[in-house]
Amino acid sequence: MDSTELTAGLMDNTEAAFEHLFKKHFRELHAYGFSLLKDWDAAEEIVQSLFLKLWEKNEWEHIQISIKSYLYKAVYHDCLNYIRRQKIHLKYEAHAVRNTNSRVDNTDGKIKLSELEQRLDIALDKLPEKCRAIFHLSRFEYLKYQEIANQLEISIKTVETHMVKALRILRKEMKDFLPVLAVMLFNLLRS
Repeated sequence: MDSTELTAGLMDNTEAAFEHLFKKHFRELHAYGFSLLKDWDAAEEIVQSLFLKLWEKNEWEHIQISIKSYLYKAVYHDCLNYIRRQKIHLKYEAHAVRNTNSRVDNTDGKIKLSELEQRLDIALDKLPEKCRAIFHLSRFEYLKYQEIANQLEISIKTVETHMVKALRILRKEMKDFLPVLAVMLFNLLRS
């Protein structure tokens, strides 16, 4: 299948053209992603997600460059986003450990804190990327909504919307740990 036939097949959303594209480029894109991330599984997931998004959206007519160049560029940007998310995650973990380990002395408290941190990590991973970034800037870097809006070049209303969404998701995901949080806060306030 030459590039003209491939492009026409992709625009018509034919399964054969998409399968050909996937088989032709998956290995090289996976290797490229691995070279950026040094994580075999994460690179594989990024490339698979890219192809899934392309299949679902079917917006081939918007691609102004060669399909191969587009795929490499998309993998590059997805890998950079993954690295950014990992950095935010590590920053949060360091922040959480620094702020809570000094306050929790007993073994039971440390076990509960560990469970709480794991659950919070899972909950944070469920946030959409933009929500997670805005939540991080607000709650861990202590930026005001206006500062976040200026930094991300979005409106304050968008920041507020993302924060409401993030808090709603986190509240839902953390509902089982609210009693533990209440007890831990009570114990911290007593000491």
